Amino acid sequence: MTFTSDPAVLVLEDGSRHPGRAYGARGTTLGEVVFATGMTGYQETLTDPSYAGQIVLQTAPHIGNTGMNGEDPESRRIWVAGYIVRDPSRVVSNWRAEESLDDALVRDGIVGISGIDTRAITRVLRSAGSMRGGVFSGEAAKLDAQEQLRLVREAPQMAGQNLSAAVSVAAAEVTPATGERIGNLAVLDLGVKQATIDNLAARGFDVHVLPQSVTIDDIRAIDPVAVFYSNGPGDPAASGDHVALLRSVLDARLPFFGICFGNQLLGRALGFGTYKLPFGHRGINQPVLDKQTGRVEITAHNHGFAVDAPLEGEVDSPNGYGRVEVSHIGLNDNVVEGLRALDIPAFSVQYHPEAAAGPHDANYLFDRFADLVRATLENKN
Repeated sequence: MTFTSDPAVLVLEDGSRHPGRAYGARGTTLGEVVFATGMTGYQETLTDPSYAGQIVLQTAPHIGNTGMNGEDPESRRIWVAGYIVRDPSRVVSNWRAEESLDDALVRDGIVGISGIDTRAITRVLRSAGSMRGGVFSGEAAKLDAQEQLRLVREAPQMAGQNLSAAVSVAAAEVTPATGERIGNLAVLDLGVKQATIDNLAARGFDVHVLPQSVTIDDIRAIDPVAVFYSNGPGDPAASGDHVALLRSVLDARLPFFGICFGNQLLGRALGFGTYKLPFGHRGINQPVLDKQTGRVEITAHNHGFAVDAPLEGEVDSPNGYGRVEVSHIGLNDNVVEGLRALDIPAFSVQYHPEAAAGPHDANYLFDRFADLVRATLENKN
């Protein structure tokens, strides 16, 4: 673990500058600056592919004390575009740690910054919304301030970006069922997390993780009992091919479950719109109402877009898939957090029921999916 007083600066597109200390790799990184409210689970956050293209600010002040290990990553690498913390731990104090967070950031080339007032920046983002930013350290910290701001303002907006190809597997990968076998499950990898795969395998699915570029014929080739769309980064409005593929799945009446990005894509496949939230939901302490049970769950979120659908009552799918209802609602701001089709076997949630770092209130949704698939198979026989 190496700590220095090398200067670094965070520059936001509103022109504000926040000097601090270099943390992780040195250089320049650009992306959408967002905040995550989790008190724990920074390793799961960093390795969540949904954060591709985003510079993540941790609202918890002390980060890195448990180090990094080889058991908890959610994917094959760290995906955040950059990392902002207030007080990085100088000591790793956990028996499972294999390296420090600082060393892991350097290894994966993640440019970060520490020693800045993360609470103040969070308040700015809460008021003005997520915005583009850049972290400059090493030689890049010496760039003229106007040049740094120019680079930030010329960086692409998150709206309109399709990032699925950057995070998806290149070839199919199969994880055998560990529970009583139900059948083959086609998982479209839009940024899937390892905990999701593990939960699906535990429910009896042979989990076929497929590249995001597959066709309906590729899906049919594995003889699936159901289809699953994962979480992932980017704007759902820029994923027309994935929506068209999902419509083919719905037309075939294959059972479907989607989470996070998969929820947004189901919304678009059913005929609803999506929109960008001002600052999104990111963290592991978001209250959600399950309308079916009346239960309030504390859930893990990571999304900057949401589905535009009526919160109350049943509505007809604009694309002809029968009746649809909003199944879950975010209690902080009344955002759609889940959809349930009533005439075809399909449902989705906007949050993360796998939540490896916790909480586990929503883990039952994997059981609900397995029950839906079993019921569909029984009705066919």
